[in-house]
Amino acid sequence: MRRLPTRPRAALTVLLAAVLVFLLPYDRLAPGDRHTAARPVPEAARPPAARVPSGFFTGSDEAGVRRMAGVQAWLGGTPLSVGHTYLPGDRWSNIEGHPALFGPWARWKAERPGRLFVLNVPLLERNEEGLPDAEVRAQLRRGAAGDFDGHFRTLGERLVAHGLADAILVLGWEMNGTTYSHRCGPDPAAWKTYWRRVVAELRGVAGQRFRFDFAPSRGRDAVPWPECYPGDDVVDIIGMDAYDQPAGVSFEEQVTEEYGLAHHVRFAAERGKPVSYPEWGLFRNGDNPAYVRGMLDWFAAHRPVYQTVTDYCPHGVWGCADNPESARVLRGALGAPGRS
Repeated sequence: MRRLPTRPRAALTVLLAAVLVFLLPYDRLAPGDRHTAARPVPEAARPPAARVPSGFFTGSDEAGVRRMAGVQAWLGGTPLSVGHTYLPGDRWSNIEGHPALFGPWARWKAERPGRLFVLNVPLLERNEEGLPDAEVRAQLRRGAAGDFDGHFRTLGERLVAHGLADAILVLGWEMNGTTYSHRCGPDPAAWKTYWRRVVAELRGVAGQRFRFDFAPSRGRDAVPWPECYPGDDVVDIIGMDAYDQPAGVSFEEQVTEEYGLAHHVRFAAERGKPVSYPEWGLFRNGDNPAYVRGMLDWFAAHRPVYQTVTDYCPHGVWGCADNPESARVLRGALGAPGRS
């Protein structure tokens, strides 16, 4: 996620593009507006946000898989259709993946047809060690030259072997920021070439059906994220991590800011790509139900491939008791009828 917020800059043309979205009444998703029939609610009768494949990130290990059952119970039995986890970025042997991580998720996915498995894949080791730009630049150039191809080939083979051949892979997420070593800023050209090599290596694995998700953080951040886009032929989904920040910024401003939510959906539409929201949640503005309603209505309007709530403090609503009003809104929108 983005650690250093930037000041949003509204653009009139973007605002006009987003006006229709805000004609959707937020109260449509508020708790208490849904009937409480005992039988399952037909898909067409569910609120639009509830029809989007949804998940909660509750941890990367086997315990994280188990926690999803707790979230589903909290939602009144509504099943989660998206399992989202992250590969450790400390060293290459972990980026290649391990049965201890893949096994529990593979079993979860196999239990119910149609479930999606989303995996965030670091592009460099020592990914959260704050490497200086010069070292990042050198590593990106090594990746662009093919020095790391074998690690991704191993990852792809292990995913296929575990029955996760159709995983959505979020490569080098939030590349437009400064949090991760796999950031784009030190050398955008090398970063894009490296992404293309990684995708080619993974697509070369026998039996794979991977989809590749390009997911910057919302807004300009350290560099404009379109400068990092590697090309339509190597991207299947254009995602965005969109936390409630900076402090004091409304959801409407998050839509209209430079490289914000409206820019994101327009950029994807121009390329014929669907969108996703791999990470979203509360952050700088505390318990903010208006932001949650805004995001849910955004999903209803733009129908992403999937959305995943980051569910730990300060971002969460199930695993964090600090945000009761936001929890009420989300539970009312995504949960079983009558739950709030």
